[in-house]
Amino acid sequence: QVQLVESGGGLVQPGGSLRLSCAASGFRFSDYAMNWYRQAPGKGRVWVARISSAGDSTTYEGSVQGRFTISRDNAKSTVDLQMDSLKPEDTAQYFCNVRMGWSQVDYWGQGTEVSVSS
Repeated sequence: QVQLVESGGGLVQPGGSLRLSCAASGFRFSDYAMNWYRQAPGKGRVWVARISSAGDSTTYEGSVQGRFTISRDNAKSTVDLQMDSLKPEDTAQYFCNVRMGWSQVDYWGQGTEVSVSS
């Protein structure tokens, strides 16, 4: 029932920009904080950014702070990740995430690939 669908990934040169979007359905979107995670080739999945349910608070992993901006539109049930000044080390599959329920189950999208290379 809970569904998260990422889009917007692609191939970008270093210094370029990309905007990812996640469309959510199957739950009351405005009640939950949303996260972006990423998984680089050969590495584990790591947290990137979080936005509160109302969109009034955001937090970022240190290496992306100042370059990435997470935002949400509760009317459209979407959460975006604006990525600027991209670096090769940003290359990864990006996933949106929501943690919900009494057991705090994680729900994930299928991911969207971001490749940063010259």
